[in-house]
Amino acid sequence: MADSFSPHANPPPDRATRRPVFRLPPLACDCHAHVFGPFDRFPLPAKPAYLPALVPFPDYLKMLRTIGVSRAVLVQPSPYGTDNSAMMAALGSGEFPLRGIALIDDVTSGRELERLHWAGVQGCRIHLSGGNDEALLASLPGVAARIRPLGWHLQFYLDAARRPDIDELLLSLPVPVVIDHFGLVPAKDGTGSPGFQTLLRLARSGRCWFKLSAPYRISSQPPRFPDVTPIVRALLEAAPDRCVWGSDWPHPNSDYIPNDGDLVDMLPDWIPSAALQRKVLVDNPAALYGF
Repeated sequence: MADSFSPHANPPPDRATRRPVFRLPPLACDCHAHVFGPFDRFPLPAKPAYLPALVPFPDYLKMLRTIGVSRAVLVQPSPYGTDNSAMMAALGSGEFPLRGIALIDDVTSGRELERLHWAGVQGCRIHLSGGNDEALLASLPGVAARIRPLGWHLQFYLDAARRPDIDELLLSLPVPVVIDHFGLVPAKDGTGSPGFQTLLRLARSGRCWFKLSAPYRISSQPPRFPDVTPIVRALLEAAPDRCVWGSDWPHPNSDYIPNDGDLVDMLPDWIPSAALQRKVLVDNPAALYGF
């Protein structure tokens, strides 16, 4: 039988980044982005999770400088698996203040963890959205024990609505926890939904951080996503010292590709207070990522 593997091909980001009206404060940080390529140097595996557009590190730098970001965090994307080479090359370039979030597995050696750490990696990401979640959940205490000596955190891509009791497991881990993309809780379900109540319990624990990123993954109201604003403000009220912002550039595996200038101009709607803007964009990222 012929191999019918056909991963979803991603469109490129909007390369005509609009300079935002809102001026980000000095030392503002984009806490969630990915780079892909050049593919002759950093080839994809034979069967990637999806087919990303070619968007190497210089493309990301151009976008960052247009929107006025001064620091950034690269997150290892799933198509590359545990081959963190493209991200590591960016971290080692010296061209921009960067930190990284890696993907690791049970064969990632202690020596490799040390190499990632000294390059600027501050944590590893766990995907809890596939068909092998039970095995991953069972492995979390072991992963946390391995990364704890490095001072790393665990970042989770998860669907909190599917696992409204996930907070109990996450809070039992001996490392900080970061939830990205609003835990994929649909904005239309509101702040009273079981999934969002899980996020609030995590927020009120004092041990969980949140990335205010990728509103298009939980809302179908572009370009300003007004139904996400109550979600953001509830998280900020519960955990003002543990929320950070991320662009999710180049917006992989998404049906909606925003202009990154528009994402920045949403921030005053989400965070009206200048003092809180500085917390989310500058102070909180510095604390979480060691800038």
